Amino acid sequence: MAQKMTEENKPYVMATLSGVAYKDPEEAKETFQHFQFLDHKFIDNDGAQCYIVWNDDDAIVIFRGTEPNQWSDVKADLKTFKRVSMHKEGKVHGGFQGEIDKVWDELDTQLSVLEDRKIHVTGHSLGAAMATICAKRLSEEHENIHCLYTFGSPRVGNRRWCKSHKVPHYRFQNNNDMVCKVPFWMMGFKHHGTNVYINYKGRVVKYRWWRRMIDSMRGRLRALLKFQLFDGIYDHNISTYAERLRDVVLDSK
Repeated sequence: MAQKMTEENKPYVMATLSGVAYKDPEEAKETFQHFQFLDHKFIDNDGAQCYIVWNDDDAIVIFRGTEPNQWSDVKADLKTFKRVSMHKEGKVHGGFQGEIDKVWDELDTQLSVLEDRKIHVTGHSLGAAMATICAKRLSEEHENIHCLYTFGSPRVGNRRWCKSHKVPHYRFQNNNDMVCKVPFWMMGFKHHGTNVYINYKGRVVKYRWWRRMIDSMRGRLRALLKFQLFDGIYDHNISTYAERLRDVVLDSK
């Protein structure tokens, strides 16, 4: 049965679509239609990929995340020490910025014909970093950038750049997701947006730092008891985000 995106189920829908971004267009089409997005465009340039899906009310830009077997993704992740200036608004990760540059012209052209719709931006992992940079850049050229949803996002820019980013951003972090901890804050990188934390039980909660430390240890212990030796990798999986946010939606009904 088709399901329409609402404010209540939007986090689940965005996480699901971020997972679909890893699929080829024919496979992805079925999920887009399930959420009543009957039109879509796939952009692919030198390994940087995104989908644009739309209906009469909304358009969503969905960035594909990291695939370890794709050399371009690995190169983007390795460029941690290279930061590029964003005019007078601080600095961002050079690898992430480079991936956006590859798809920008085609993306901007397509969104120009969708100006009457609310535009949302989303992505997972590398796709989350790309989405964060893209949303800010779009907001400087378009007036209808509605919100940004990211899952398992690394840090993207320095404090000055983050302060200049005005798009409402819901940054989801699942328990011990290891990607959310890099690049390291000591290198000048900061997180942007409102952190939405999912605890080890799969619930969206507001914890102070010391409660998160306890929750992190509980998550690691539970993973060990289930023989999941790489808890940080498991928690980073986009399917884990989608499953937990689906349960949150169901529990709220």
